[in-house]
Amino acid sequence: MNRLGVARLGEQLAGEYLEGAGYVLHDRNWRCLRGEIDIVAEREGRVVIVEVKTRRSHAFGRGEESVTSRKLASLERCAWAYLQAHSLLEGAWQVDVIAVDLDPQGRLTRLNHFQDVLQR
Repeated sequence: MNRLGVARLGEQLAGEYLEGAGYVLHDRNWRCLRGEIDIVAEREGRVVIVEVKTRRSHAFGRGEESVTSRKLASLERCAWAYLQAHSLLEGAWQVDVIAVDLDPQGRLTRLNHFQDVLQR
């Protein structure tokens, strides 16, 4: 499985997890000039912007460790663009990170959901 396939599988697993946890999925791979949002969901009236990081090994660290302050700033800019494009600026929102680990055969070994990761 190539890198794109790993990323897409991780996003699929994250989406299934979110739906099972009561989230409603609205968009996947939403793009703007500032970047891309992997998943846009909603739960209890709150828009949730989700960054999914998928790994098959920990040679370069766990997925959540790759979400740097620079990546968070990019996610925040994308979140604002999404909220503006969908007339949601007045509502509650947050940015979450879901870290997905797969074994070499592509089976899920770990999924961690980090909620409301922006310090606003």
